[in-house]
Amino acid sequence: MSLAAPQQLAVNGAAFSVGIIAARYNAGLVDALVKQVETHLRQAGVKEKKITVVRVPGANELPSAAQLLLARRKLDVVVALGVIIRGDTIHYQLVAEASQQGLQRVSLDARTPVIVGVVVAENQQQAEDRCHGSINRGAEFARAALEMAALKHHFSR
Repeated sequence: MSLAAPQQLAVNGAAFSVGIIAARYNAGLVDALVKQVETHLRQAGVKEKKITVVRVPGANELPSAAQLLLARRKLDVVVALGVIIRGDTIHYQLVAEASQQGLQRVSLDARTPVIVGVVVAENQQQAEDRCHGSINRGAEFARAALEMAALKHHFSR
């Protein structure tokens, strides 16, 4: 992810319903992302009762959970959160690509934005920096969710 993030738009989230799907794998790191996303959404006006959090085993299960959640709830946007750290094999890459592609497919099929908030890191320190450190990826994911929910509302009129 580039450090040249787009300019933030002020979006009032009071009308939005948001789903958050979070992996339990690398729980401490993902929990930090969940907290950051929830905090930013509430600061933007999203009511706590309009935020649904679902936990799944890992990043590979995020697409299925997003699909199941969107089949049961009318949501304006879903934020899928996970942390994948490089290991000794390419398994991390396979999981990251499958998760990304699956979430994109769910988003297009459901006609509901799905924000891919999966941090893929080369090592533990990179993951820590993006989840607990100075790089606030959770807030970035929340801002993207708010902007896409607003876009969905705009085109739903």
